[in-house]
Amino acid sequence: MLTSNALHRLRTYRVNVASRLSVLALGLALGFGAAGAVAPGAAHAQTSPADAWIDDPRAAFAAGTSAYYSGDVQTALQALEAAAEGGHAVARWKLARMYAAGDGVAEDDARAFTYFSQIANAHAEDRPDTPRARFVANAFVAIAGYYNSGIGGVLSPDHTRSRQIFSYAASYFGDPDAQYHLGMMLLHGEGGAVDVRQAGRWLRLSALKGHVDAQLALGELLYAGADGMRASPADGLKWLLIAGEFALTSDEDQHVRTVQERYFAIANTDLRARALQMAEEWLTSPDGLAVLHARRAEEVATQ
Repeated sequence: MLTSNALHRLRTYRVNVASRLSVLALGLALGFGAAGAVAPGAAHAQTSPADAWIDDPRAAFAAGTSAYYSGDVQTALQALEAAAEGGHAVARWKLARMYAAGDGVAEDDARAFTYFSQIANAHAEDRPDTPRARFVANAFVAIAGYYNSGIGGVLSPDHTRSRQIFSYAASYFGDPDAQYHLGMMLLHGEGGAVDVRQAGRWLRLSALKGHVDAQLALGELLYAGADGMRASPADGLKWLLIAGEFALTSDEDQHVRTVQERYFAIANTDLRARALQMAEEWLTSPDGLAVLHARRAEEVATQ
């Protein structure tokens, strides 16, 4: 089971080798549009969108985001729902996030699940290098989180489906959140057999993209080793140090420091010095600098 913190992040936001699934196979296997999901817009059926929005989802989305950032949640909902009804993927994503987090509306995981599922159904095979792909990938991650935790009265927990959906988002879209959660499920045998080697592979892919939790999990795994993975303490400490550079909030920073202190307390001086050198080399490399800058820019853009 994912931790409560991880599930919260899945719902509010904070992913290349598996075979590609067809839209039909994916829909049949994962059961999107599950019975019991609430139809979007039901709570606001009594209010019709402005005529100007009906045939122009882009205009509706622009109006909705403008109203949202100006604090007019009612107008934002009307406009975003009009855009969503017109098939606007990012409008659906924004509505899903709002309902998942209770952002200006009553928290409603069933409505969030429905909007996320609409995105997954319509865009499962979108090219992963398009601007919209990150929203689609995040929708898959959110759906997988809901399958992991369940939604009371609507969706029963199903770890096998959760793992399958994370695997799709991890392999096809290369999403770092999905890679992290897939790695953790493989590591702990959730939804299938334990596979430490594959867990380490997915955690490393996510860590290389700046995912703090993946960097910490990979660091701890490498430091101690496990059945199927030889211990590499210096490499493990390196990732724990790198995680400190990617922590962007005070809570995240405190969590990283707690883990770092636990492992540095048992590491000798030579091991610490080697890990520090390795971390500095990666952080100052072109790849490391690019990932660090991209993560910070993404965090700002998705607030």
